[in-house]
Amino acid sequence: GPPHGIQVERDKLNKYGRPLLGCTIKPKLGLSAKNYGRAVYECLRGGLDFTKDDENVNSQPFMRWRDRFLFCAEAIYKAQAETGEIRGHYLNATAGTCEEMIRRAVFARELGVPIVVHHYLTGGFTANTILAHYCRDNGLILHIHRA
Repeated sequence: GPPHGIQVERDKLNKYGRPLLGCTIKPKLGLSAKNYGRAVYECLRGGLDFTKDDENVNSQPFMRWRDRFLFCAEAIYKAQAETGEIRGHYLNATAGTCEEMIRRAVFARELGVPIVVHHYLTGGFTANTILAHYCRDNGLILHIHRA
């Protein structure tokens, strides 16, 4: 995130001397949490360093955020075990209230996922600052997206 720069992200992923390779999962809407996690796994197992939730991926009836976080964490750890390399997924912590946003960041941290994403135009600048402080104080990297 901004307080750290790219070096901390490289350190967390143990990737140096080359570009980081990642993607946003598509289709961004319509997959169940389990199938979304499967797509994350296939991307990470296929060689990407990280995947990312798109701005529309939040907590829809067909894919609730907590279920998605669990399946994505499972995908990360499975891909890491099979490849021997550190992988990541940027979990979308953007929410309708600051309290809910922090709940999501706390859950991501509890799962051991090192990076969360916040869409600051959707979530708001104050929410972004609150999340940035939480991430800084709790060892999470914050990826800020303009959506």
